Amino acid sequence: MRLYLASTSPARLALLRAAGIEPVLINPDVDEARVVAETEAAAGAALAPRDLVLLLARAKAEAAASVLPAEPLNGLLLGGDSVFVLDEVIYGKPHTAEAARERWERQRGRTGTLYSGHWLIEVADGRPGPAIGAVAVAEVTFADDLDDAELDAYIATGEPLFVAGAFTIDSLGAPFITSIVGDPSTVVGLSLPTLRRLVRGLGHEWPTLWNRPGALSL
Repeated sequence: MRLYLASTSPARLALLRAAGIEPVLINPDVDEARVVAETEAAAGAALAPRDLVLLLARAKAEAAASVLPAEPLNGLLLGGDSVFVLDEVIYGKPHTAEAARERWERQRGRTGTLYSGHWLIEVADGRPGPAIGAVAVAEVTFADDLDDAELDAYIATGEPLFVAGAFTIDSLGAPFITSIVGDPSTVVGLSLPTLRRLVRGLGHEWPTLWNRPGALSL
């Protein structure tokens, strides 16, 4: 069973590879701000974090499903999105060093919530079929002894500028996180246990996705 990943996230790709899966990457090319704005305007209210990540995960998967590659898609197509919430404020990627530092000054020594949305579509001969979605949640606690010198050095690497919440647990940011309650892969941006349940929900078994050297397969 081929897995297509509607994402350009290196972290999601690395996570799947470590789990024995080499996905086919598709750039979903979604205007996230427009999708959210239109949905909120229609609803007349701001989206809750769960609804937001599921909306964008679905938008990315459906956009990727409409791509016309040289060969028709056959397999499972996954879209994903993540946000971090602290003090009921939703944070995506900071993009600038100033924004990243401001967020870290708020969150060090505290606990926030990471929401990761997943949308999985079964595709046969390029035609989208059944689809299923779910949201995974994890609580993240940051070190309270992170000093300004460490924070400046971390931000200078550029890593926190392009990840939800301005932190990672699978790279340079890991030493600044003291605990995680929930599935750790959720914080990377893709919950493997959640994805497994979605795969089974569409009638397939997880081991059929294993296709990397060294991984067992059926």
